[in-house]
Amino acid sequence: MSAPMYLAYDYPLLSAFWTMLWFFLWIMWFILLFRIIFDIFRDDTLGGWAKAGWLLFVILLPFLGVFVYLIARGKGMGSREVEQARAQQSAFDAYVRETAGPTGRSSVDELAKLSEIRARGDITEEEFRKAKEMVLSGQSPSAASGSAGPASGTPGSSAPGSGTPRK
Repeated sequence: MSAPMYLAYDYPLLSAFWTMLWFFLWIMWFILLFRIIFDIFRDDTLGGWAKAGWLLFVILLPFLGVFVYLIARGKGMGSREVEQARAQQSAFDAYVRETAGPTGRSSVDELAKLSEIRARGDITEEEFRKAKEMVLSGQSPSAASGSAGPASGTPGSSAPGSGTPRK
């Protein structure tokens, strides 16, 4: 038990700040190193041998390699990152548009659909008039018009499960 015991007050405040600074710089160095490695692989203008050369230079001589890469190719790093972000955003937008399907139906489409349903005899003239008022007022009658016609039976039947809305 003759070993000295270090307590918190044996480590001065300035040493704690220096330790935190060096730790922060060490983490920032690794972040910069990995950003450069990702940029080497992201750059389409470099050939395979050039990518391998830069990668070896950055890994074998990390401090010198990173600084030389930043001086030689640092200007294009930002533009390549912005280009990749735009490509990802446009791919995401295209995916959302594709997944969302066609845009909402216009009032002309809704009226054409209503008149077709009326011509088949699936809805009465009064139901057509109410649905037409809803379309012209800006409400969506597609739920009402889609279930307005009977699923089975004769037009105008009001049996339960026939699809005719109850009044």
